[in-house]
Amino acid sequence: MEELRPVLAQQAGVISRRQVEGRGLAPHDLRRLVRRRDLTPLFSGVYVDHTGPLSWIQQAWAAVLFCASHDTRRRLEGPRADQAGAALYGASAMRAADGPGRREDTGPIQVAVARDRRVLAPAGITIVRTFGLETRVLWNVGPPRMRYDEAALDVALATSGELDAIGAIARAVQGRHTTAERMQEALALRRRAPRREFLEAVLADVAGGTCSVLEHAYLTRVERPHGLPAGRRQVRAGTTSGVVYRDVALRERLIELDGRLFHDTAEQRDRDFERDLDAAADGDATLRLTWGQVVGRPCSTAAKVSLVLEREGWPPGRPCGSGCAWPSVAA
Repeated sequence: MEELRPVLAQQAGVISRRQVEGRGLAPHDLRRLVRRRDLTPLFSGVYVDHTGPLSWIQQAWAAVLFCASHDTRRRLEGPRADQAGAALYGASAMRAADGPGRREDTGPIQVAVARDRRVLAPAGITIVRTFGLETRVLWNVGPPRMRYDEAALDVALATSGELDAIGAIARAVQGRHTTAERMQEALALRRRAPRREFLEAVLADVAGGTCSVLEHAYLTRVERPHGLPAGRRQVRAGTTSGVVYRDVALRERLIELDGRLFHDTAEQRDRDFERDLDAAADGDATLRLTWGQVVGRPCSTAAKVSLVLEREGWPPGRPCGSGCAWPSVAA
């Protein structure tokens, strides 16, 4: 057992049969360790050094070691930093990088293998066959995992809706493990990615600090379909704090579209409130709308904006169709 301790220490107490044999132990030695409960089988050819519940990181190690050393077509020589290996993928790769407490530990462990491999996954493991594993994986960390920008992009691309994709990007950048620029570079290599143009625009907004995607979403999802009055866009205004550009201006009513997916600092949030205070000092009132209100709840947002504008003398808007949430808000 002493021969195995360095490997066990590096891998959270998890080890593969091939690693055991690589330390000079024979098959009968491994069987003896299992009988004595020094090692407990987890998957075929993968063991842990205790009999209790597994931590998330132990589950992750077990999944990677299993997938690295199993193939339904051939017996591989073992995990290594090329297409024959395996690495944590998507949300599992992000969880490993974030550490405990930042993400949920539930759900199967996602593992990436090379596209030409065939691995039959046991319960608790989801296999993803992908391309370019040798350059997209951090092989020097434990367990090996996809680079954070790649993993975050995989999560964003797998979401069911645009707002969920935006949220995935927001969480990735907010965690400081990647940047919008690095995610842009990763996305540029994926010519057939779903919603590629939308994500390119969102990432460009995040990288540049602008909100053009959100402005377009407000126009096409909130204002135009619901017959709201068309305001003047990007109106230059001089304030006591300097020159600013108002997103939408309707006489004394301003609509500001918060294109940032999160506030990096208290100073940035303070600048937003200062901008609104400047508008109030100039006799203008501000409605500040976020991604969730414009993209996630456009109909109810339109109804509420219309109620505000009606009180200021603007004509009322209208529902955009039979399934519009407008009536429930207006009532």
